Amino acid sequence: MPSARLSVVVTRRLPEPVETRMRELFDVALREDDAPMSREELARAMREADVIVPTLSDRIDAGLIAQASDRLKLIANYGAGVDHIDVNTARQHGILVSNTPGVLTDDTADMTMALILSVTRRLPEGLARMQSGEWLGWSPTALLGGRVAGRRLGILGMGRIGQAVARRAAAFGMQVHYHNRRRLRPEIEQELEATYWESLDQMVARMDVLSINCPHTPSTFHLMNARRLKLMKPDAVIVNTSRGEVIDENALTRMLRAGEIAGAGLDVYEHGAAINPRLRELKNVVLLPHMGSATVEGRIEMGEKVIINIKTFDDGHRPPDQVVPAML
Repeated sequence: MPSARLSVVVTRRLPEPVETRMRELFDVALREDDAPMSREELARAMREADVIVPTLSDRIDAGLIAQASDRLKLIANYGAGVDHIDVNTARQHGILVSNTPGVLTDDTADMTMALILSVTRRLPEGLARMQSGEWLGWSPTALLGGRVAGRRLGILGMGRIGQAVARRAAAFGMQVHYHNRRRLRPEIEQELEATYWESLDQMVARMDVLSINCPHTPSTFHLMNARRLKLMKPDAVIVNTSRGEVIDENALTRMLRAGEIAGAGLDVYEHGAAINPRLRELKNVVLLPHMGSATVEGRIEMGEKVIINIKTFDDGHRPPDQVVPAML
């Protein structure tokens, strides 16, 4: 008789090739629509499945994990960030957690540069004029932005994505600076032509553009708080393609409205889709709906990593992308 297949619950719609491959390998329950699961649906899935595949919109906290049955053995996250999962509590209950690191590096770095250019060159204002029919032709003084070449870019978080941003910024002629929990090896610093700052405060005060590329952890929550935002130069801009919780959104909004920071490009927000409504009113702010990883190639590669993690676990081995508390 054929061996029983793993029971897998997927909490959101995934690209068709990923869903089809999962059906071939596992006893998988897929979503009929793309709405997030309710807390009750998540709890039921964690009672009935061997593996659950959540996304960043699913908060897997200690309360939910406490409702899981002994059957649940793996939370195979569809995404690199795991701040929405209580990894410590899962581990205490004998539940493994895996993620999908590395596959979104280039996509997110591309979007970071797109936001830098959008803010400094005032692209949304130009688009708005074209769409409204207000553009009457070229003018020597219309919609003047700033050149990015020669500007100092400060990268907060010099992991895979931060380094990819540094390479792109160097190609645009920007001067690369960075602050990181650990200093890079000398050969990597030399390759990136990047200047290290042990003091985040000192770096922030000197940069023309600040890019947030660090993960959200308890130690990075509001790392860019009101005090640190006030250190930025009035003509500086800030972009964030990492996690919204790293920036105090209310403080940032106040300073943008007051002209204390020149502009911002945001792809992520402190409270998810509940964006501070005052941000929407500002012409010096570019807001995107969390598009940093939104490429067909990236989303399929994420799914492939999820499948590899589940299949490896099913074969009796440790998932290659297992997350342990020491990594957080």
